[in-house]
Amino acid sequence: MEYKLTDFLPTTKKECELRGWDTLDIILFSADAYVDHPSFGAAVIGRILEDLGLRVAIIPQPNWQDDLRDFKKLGRPRLFFGISPGCMDSMVNKYTANKRLRSEDAYTPDGRHDKRPEYPTIVYSKALKKLFPDVPVLLGGIEASLRRLTHYDYWQDCLRKCILCDSGADCIVYGMGEKPLTQIALALKDEEQCSIERFREVVAECPQTVLLHREDNIPGGRKADDIELFSHEECLIDKKKQAQNFKHIEEESNKLHAQRILQKVGRQYAVVNPPFPPLTTEELDHSFDLPYTRLPHPKYKGKRIPAYEMIKHSVNIHRGCFGGCAFCTISAHQGKFIMNRSKESILREVKKVMELPDFKGYLSDLGGPSANMYGMHGKDLKLCSKCKRPSCIHPGICPNLNGDHSALIDIYKTVDSIPGIKKSFIGSGVRYDLLLHDYKDEKLNKAAREYTRELIMNHVSGRLKVAPEHTSDNVLRLMRKPSFSQFGEFKKIFDQINKQHNLKQQIIPYFISSHPGCKEEDMAELAVLTKQMDFHLEQVQDFTPTPMTVSTEAWYTGFHPYTLEEVFSAKSPKEKLAQRQFFFWYKPEEQQDILKELRRIGRPDLINRLYDKPFRQTIPTNSGGKEHGISDHRAKLHRKKR
Repeated sequence: MEYKLTDFLPTTKKECELRGWDTLDIILFSADAYVDHPSFGAAVIGRILEDLGLRVAIIPQPNWQDDLRDFKKLGRPRLFFGISPGCMDSMVNKYTANKRLRSEDAYTPDGRHDKRPEYPTIVYSKALKKLFPDVPVLLGGIEASLRRLTHYDYWQDCLRKCILCDSGADCIVYGMGEKPLTQIALALKDEEQCSIERFREVVAECPQTVLLHREDNIPGGRKADDIELFSHEECLIDKKKQAQNFKHIEEESNKLHAQRILQKVGRQYAVVNPPFPPLTTEELDHSFDLPYTRLPHPKYKGKRIPAYEMIKHSVNIHRGCFGGCAFCTISAHQGKFIMNRSKESILREVKKVMELPDFKGYLSDLGGPSANMYGMHGKDLKLCSKCKRPSCIHPGICPNLNGDHSALIDIYKTVDSIPGIKKSFIGSGVRYDLLLHDYKDEKLNKAAREYTRELIMNHVSGRLKVAPEHTSDNVLRLMRKPSFSQFGEFKKIFDQINKQHNLKQQIIPYFISSHPGCKEEDMAELAVLTKQMDFHLEQVQDFTPTPMTVSTEAWYTGFHPYTLEEVFSAKSPKEKLAQRQFFFWYKPEEQQDILKELRRIGRPDLINRLYDKPFRQTIPTNSGGKEHGISDHRAKLHRKKR
């Protein structure tokens, strides 16, 4: 299907004129390239606002290093500016866990690094406030959402206050923004020119928003059920108070009926209104069924946008995740309650993907935050309404969870039956604990077994991704992940089905080093256990502290937010390297350092389990080590000492 320039949201004055617009209601600034697709947040919000009858434009990746002409080129909007810092946190997008520049920016044409500032939320807000001080600025997206209260910033190694303080913006819409943006936009729609005072008045009444207020001007005053956190200043002095704060923040992010949160910062209070209820299926369908072209804007013709290339032949079937993994931000942003699209909406999008000129019959993913949570919810929603557990499956699967895989199996089979679909793969991570659980209802056990077989036989593109994350039960407990024995059980089933049907498929496990609670001995045992399972690990990473996760708070404060027990974390480059090296026990250039480390930590008993014939080796060069940033680094240190 051919699209005209006017089928996209306008990005320039000329494109506005093609639509006959001489003024705009809302202007969005995005730190990502503009891809008109439901997986890209700025496009979703733009289409939602457009659907309300508003004139909306997007300025993607404005130049912040010149005279700010990109921030001026469309003038002053009638209602407000919106800032979307990108689909990923800008610092995670730019830097590795070792604070090295990533090979490319996945959301920028040709992967260039010079199109996005660090902390675009702050940079863009300051630019707009300098040019248009009387126009409201609304923040959204991951970066602002996860920085809505005092948070630890790994890249600056300090506690930072609510991002409204540093940016000068007027409000935050946190989480998925369709509902709050709709309510705010409809309330302001008839304003001739929206003032900041009127904007703040409307936002203060809207769920899922954050505003700064003076103590004597908190809307409705202090309420009996408000949760008041320790102040930013108290957290700077006492790390344990920061840890205690986080428990409340996480619990209120995952409740159906949450309470308002207050936190004093300086002479003001950050006031976090409770979130909206999860989107209904009809509301989610509406968001996905808007007239996206599903393509990058024509201005990027001939350029590669890595993130788009990864997802252009995939379909997202649900939102939310009830896994509650301690290091993951999904529940902090999307919540733990699963929001399902209807089967009809999913099929409509599959057919749109099939119309793409380069589609060859293969869907790269039919998934979501987790591959196999579609259609799952509490059996008794009254119990869910009282629950504040951050995870429905840790430390054990909730007896109130309806873990039925039947609807998902039906979607897979229906999609695969469409003429023109050769195969639909599952690229999202699979929760094998949901598949192995012994449900009281035998129908659920049968569906889980059928799903497992269907997945392995028909939806693996040669390699199935799963995330055991570690082998130590103590570390896994802190991660809120199931015992490693369950991964072993799932791998046996995977291997058995492959053998029965002569399939040559691999299972690819993901692991993390340097997570809070993890010590070198845990990593040494991980090396031994994964060796016994014939793995040469590839998908591995150091733990990266990101705002608003249990793991980050434990890493920074040294205390677990729920128990306040002390937790060890490897923090120095030397400590982290000592852990990470065990992933690569099979590399000859790593062996001598690993042998030394095993002796140093008092575990020489693991040497014979890891190596059949340990051999001596000279200082390693970059024969493979450079890829992982380990051996080459050690060689440089050795040369420097010499």
